[in-house]
Amino acid sequence: MARYLGPKCKLARREGTDLFLKSVRGSMSIKKKCKIDKTPGQNKKHRTRITEYGKQLREKQKVRRIYGILEKQFKNYYKKAAKKKGAKGEYLLQSLEARLDNIVYRMGFSVTRAEARQLVNHKAIKVNGKTVNIASCKIKIGDRISVREKSRNQTRIKNALAFANKVKWVQVNVNKMEGIVKYLPARISTDINEKLIVELYSK
Repeated sequence: MARYLGPKCKLARREGTDLFLKSVRGSMSIKKKCKIDKTPGQNKKHRTRITEYGKQLREKQKVRRIYGILEKQFKNYYKKAAKKKGAKGEYLLQSLEARLDNIVYRMGFSVTRAEARQLVNHKAIKVNGKTVNIASCKIKIGDRISVREKSRNQTRIKNALAFANKVKWVQVNVNKMEGIVKYLPARISTDINEKLIVELYSK
C-alpha cells in the first residue's frame, strides 16, 4: 500500500475529526476549513450509523493517518505492544509518540508530521549529535534532538517554531533549535479511543 498523497481535508472528513495533517493559521478553524462535519462525496451530507466493527476500524484508520504510517507498519507496532504487560493500547500510542518524526513535530520544528518526516528524510535532523534519516527511529528519554546547522536557516522551520504548541514532555531551546525528551507521556491528549483498536486486533 502506497503512502496517501491526496487531499488532507478529505481524510479528516472521512474520520470526522482533525488528523493534524494540515497547518491552519489565522481565525479559520480546521473544522471549518475541511468541513469535518460532512463525509467525503457530493451527496453524502450526513454521517450514517456504523457497526461496532466499523467503529473499531475507523479508530484504527484515524490513528494510522494521524501518525502517517502504513497498514503493515501499524500492525507491527500493535504486535510489539501486544507482547507487553499492562495496557496494550497505551503502549501502542506511546510507541507511536516515540517515533523521530513525531518528536520533531512535537518539538515544534515542523507544522505537521508529514513535514517533520520530510526534514528527517532530507537529513536535517540530528539525534544526540548524529544525523538520522529514519523517520521511524525510536527516541528514548534523555535523547537530544536538534536541527542540523546547515538547515537552521530554513524559513519553514523558523515559522513552525514561531507558531508551535509544544508539549510538556519535551524541553526545547528555540534559539539553539534543539530539544530534549524529558519523558514519554502515559496518555496523549489527542481524542483517541485505543481500546477500540485493541478490540479490533484481538478478534
